[in-house]
Amino acid sequence: MPARISALALVVPDYDAAIAFYVGKLGFRLTEDIDQGRKRWVTVEPPGGGTRLVLARAEGDSQTAAIGNQAGGRVFLFLSTDDFTRDHAAMLAAGVTFEEEPRHEAYGSVVVWRDPFGNRWDLIGPSRAG
Repeated sequence: MPARISALALVVPDYDAAIAFYVGKLGFRLTEDIDQGRKRWVTVEPPGGGTRLVLARAEGDSQTAAIGNQAGGRVFLFLSTDDFTRDHAAMLAAGVTFEEEPRHEAYGSVVVWRDPFGNRWDLIGPSRAG
């Protein structure tokens, strides 16, 4: 069975706040925004394409409690770039919160950042050898 992960749900407090951050600040593409009555089907994808995020507005206390902690405090999502320095600088200029200074690992340049909802991400660039 040929299959791929096409999307991941990301629980957020508000659709429009999430769109404003991911599309307005990070340059993701809004791929769908469909009104379904009490909720919306909202998907965004990074500028280079790939797996989409389904921006899922929290409903109820347990989903609200999961905002920013969907991976139990670990880095949850990984954004790869072909130009780490360019994208790190653009994210700094957009006001993204970084938890550390960039570092160089065997697999590439990396820095941990958070979205406004508390989700931890890695920005990963090519290794120095590559």
